[in-house]
Amino acid sequence: MDIDHLGPSIVDQLVGLGRVQDIADLYKLTKSDLTDLEKFGDKSAENLIKAIDASKSQELWRLLHGLGIQHVGAGVSKQIARHLGSLEAIQKADLAALTSINEVGEIVAQSLRHFFEQDSNGKIIEQLVSAGLNTLDSSQVELDGPPSIFFGKTFVLTGGLEKYSRGEAGEMIEKLGGKVASSVSNKTDYVVAGPGAGSKLIKAKDLGIEIWEENQLIANLDTKSEKSTKPTQAELF
Repeated sequence: MDIDHLGPSIVDQLVGLGRVQDIADLYKLTKSDLTDLEKFGDKSAENLIKAIDASKSQELWRLLHGLGIQHVGAGVSKQIARHLGSLEAIQKADLAALTSINEVGEIVAQSLRHFFEQDSNGKIIEQLVSAGLNTLDSSQVELDGPPSIFFGKTFVLTGGLEKYSRGEAGEMIEKLGGKVASSVSNKTDYVVAGPGAGSKLIKAKDLGIEIWEENQLIANLDTKSEKSTKPTQAELF
């Protein structure tokens, strides 16, 4: 769940004391459950409780990844969350629906189905929902008209970027429904090349992949950002 102040040693102590047996138990902890931990005082306990509470609003893919399902890493979790949109939909998805998602093969799909078919895991999820964790995909963007140019497309970023870091640009692309890959292949739709781009740019040209300069990326990102922040008629009146 990527919770600040919750390191392996803290988890080990909580498990050893019987205060945490699964992920849902984290959201039942109180300050008094923490103050007697090794090297843990009032301030540390307060900070951890605040961090646990803040984690309730994290994106759906982090929750899915945090469930510890075998073969389901961060990248796959992002794809599943973006494609299905809610934890409920993920729980109900059959093998055919799961394997239709980019990066989800038979092994991953079977692992997901096995996890969600266990009654014990269902109870844990019920507790997480009751605790108020976000179960909807906040990276999905509702658009008026056709989907963005990024939706369903695979991008590779190479070379230097000036307005955004590659990490920032990648997050924006993903929020608009795209995927960011680390290497160029036949599955790549666009390569964004900044100054210093090398072998990835050469390979993209060899494969006939469309190449964008940074200004093209910025123009498309800014256009979609303006549309997504424009108030609707219902919001104006």
